[in-house]
Amino acid sequence: MQIPFLRLGSKSIVGLDIGSSSVKAVEVVQRGDGFELLHLGVAPLPHDAIVDGAFLNAAAIVDAIREAVEKSGTKAKYAAASVSGHSVIVKKISVPAMTVEELEESIRWEAEQYIPFDVNEVNLDFEVLQHGDAERPMEVLLVAAKRELIDDCVNLISEAGLTPSVIDVAGFAVENAFEANFEPRVDDVVAVINIGAQVTNINVVVAGVPAFTRDIAVGGNQYTAEIQRALSISFDEAERIKIGESAGQESQEVVPQEVEQAMRAVTNNLVGEIARSLDFFSATAADTRIQRIVLAGGSARVPGIDAVFRERTGLEVEILNPFHKMMPSNRFDPEYLAQVGPSLGVCLGLALRRVDES
Repeated sequence: MQIPFLRLGSKSIVGLDIGSSSVKAVEVVQRGDGFELLHLGVAPLPHDAIVDGAFLNAAAIVDAIREAVEKSGTKAKYAAASVSGHSVIVKKISVPAMTVEELEESIRWEAEQYIPFDVNEVNLDFEVLQHGDAERPMEVLLVAAKRELIDDCVNLISEAGLTPSVIDVAGFAVENAFEANFEPRVDDVVAVINIGAQVTNINVVVAGVPAFTRDIAVGGNQYTAEIQRALSISFDEAERIKIGESAGQESQEVVPQEVEQAMRAVTNNLVGEIARSLDFFSATAADTRIQRIVLAGGSARVPGIDAVFRERTGLEVEILNPFHKMMPSNRFDPEYLAQVGPSLGVCLGLALRRVDES
């Protein structure tokens, strides 16, 4: 699914994931039915630079964008970025059958019935999922994002020296990366779950179309906060332990017992929150059953989280490998790509975009 808020012409584009813990920059080129990774750069962000979706430290974010782009080595001047959180609404709606031109004229009025914001304060876009007729309505995917959020994102990218070309929805970008790599079957029902530092994007995809999307305010920072509290250590040290590392490069088995208990408790709470959203979808779409879960985001690397998902849902669970269809290359260390891969779903999905698409 590809629904941009802005469209500009460009031949080369960098996918830019401005997350709450880091900024990732990726540039790819399509090769046949696969792609080649040309450039990749990651820059850390202060953990309080973005809080609850608000850009609280614009200078630090701009610096991180520049650093990620510089590390990547890309010369692309156009960027695709994404938004998520409570300021973004994605909803499947039914409207009377009409032409696309008529829908474009009436979409703001239709949106007023479904979004909790002033329609004059949002950017709107839509995609027709199913054309209607005299006997059945049109099925439309409606996307609304607060204009303030879009403007802030655009301004940050511009200040970093790039031209913002596409602003997409984070959950759709991860779906794009997943589908580009695995080409799901027509009858597949997959829950693509991107667990970020502060926000988790849930996207249930049915036959290649988003059937249920939700962003919830839970993420990997909950682990970090619990570990930091338990050991009285810095945020960065707690972050390393969270993903199975330690300052002394010791094995996971020697992580203090209280840390293991804290991580287990957070995992259970996190999985429980996400599973409740999946249960809600299952209850409201009785004829559609989720077949598997694909986990993405930095916190997908938390040891054992996939096993807890399997136990809680009874479903097949896999960690997203966004480089599954990547052409062989000596440009990047395979171990490094395996380590950072799950966290690159958003920016890779954005980098696979083409801004001249409609």
